Amino acid sequence: MSVHPVPGLPEFAPGDDLAGAIAGAAPWLADGDVVVVTSKVVSKVEGRLVRVEPGADREAARQRAIDEESVRVVARRGPLRIVETRHGWVVAAAGIDASNVPGDALVLLPEDADASAARLRERLADLLGITVAVIVSDTFGRTWRDGLTDVAVGSAGIPALIDHRGDVDAHGNRLETTQVAVVDELASAADLVKGKLGGVPVAVVRGLAYAPPTPDPGTRPLVRLGPGDLFPYGSRDVVASRAPGADLVPRPGDLEAVAEAFRVAVAALPEFSVVLRYGGEEDGVVDVHLPERATTTTALNLGALIGAVIVQLHAEGWTTRWEPAATTGGTSLVGRLWLGSPSG
Repeated sequence: MSVHPVPGLPEFAPGDDLAGAIAGAAPWLADGDVVVVTSKVVSKVEGRLVRVEPGADREAARQRAIDEESVRVVARRGPLRIVETRHGWVVAAAGIDASNVPGDALVLLPEDADASAARLRERLADLLGITVAVIVSDTFGRTWRDGLTDVAVGSAGIPALIDHRGDVDAHGNRLETTQVAVVDELASAADLVKGKLGGVPVAVVRGLAYAPPTPDPGTRPLVRLGPGDLFPYGSRDVVASRAPGADLVPRPGDLEAVAEAFRVAVAALPEFSVVLRYGGEEDGVVDVHLPERATTTTALNLGALIGAVIVQLHAEGWTTRWEPAATTGGTSLVGRLWLGSPSG
């Protein structure tokens, strides 16, 4: 395999013919090549730019653009935000780029980079009579690792994932989870010759054997959200997520979940104990009792404990509702915890 830069490309602007420029700069493209294009130039030719008016605060404009491109804030520290975009990518600043662009503009991610890759692939076929794959790449950080690398945000004509589940390795072990994000690996390899400062937005990977998928889902298989996401909440939005559920449907596992949540909470607040008296099996109701008469101090401690329990349950995907007892003192019951899934 080899990776080749495509030098000599112009500074792109909205409406420019990206495919034509690539064909002119790389007439040597051949069947089976993988053309990797930086998302920034795709966004530029598609007009995915935010204009910053003269004298305006560019950082304030960038923060507004992040708001508009985000569907959820996953984590935040000062001005830095890790967000989920409308595309399903979880990325810093919604992938909005302020580098390698004049000071009067910001570059957004392409509206649909898979569609952009498909159009570019078709146009190169028309211009050069060749069949290639196209990857649209962008620079992402990596969870729990410093440094940046390019990944695919759009693709056409090549599988996003190579699925080895069910295959057997050289030692006779059956692979259970191995799926290789081949388009990410190619995007990263291409960046080694494109670079960040060299003004080379396109590279070509040659020599990889692959079969174009039919139908072609693009990069959608790379998105891991919903039930497959083991980290659905950031450190801040897990608190906001504990809004009480009005109508809850019981589901199996409630007793084990509550018991574990209380174990976690009591480990953090060991000076305070409660007694749980469960309702019927898997009915989604847990009565919470105090082992002694309620006082102001025990009520405050109970509030801290129940708050920690609810956060733990929501982090595990449960929806809850806490109903305090109408009066305390005459009974050990201090409240009832409902948990389950939202109805509907």
